[in-house]
Amino acid sequence: MFEYELHKIMHAELLRRASLERLAGEAKRSRREARRTAREEGGRTVSTSGLRDRFTHAA
Repeated sequence: MFEYELHKIMHAELLRRASLERLAGEAKRSRREARRTAREEGGRTVSTSGLRDRFTHAA
């Protein structure tokens, strides 16, 4: 009986750890996706190909 109870405790502990690791992985993926989205949104440039030729550089 004692071995069975230990088995149940260990099983519950393994399930708890797996759940925590799953949650940590989810948070990691979420942060990565947020960084990727922010980089894509903030990194957009305006096309100025026509304006470059019309103005000279400042001294």
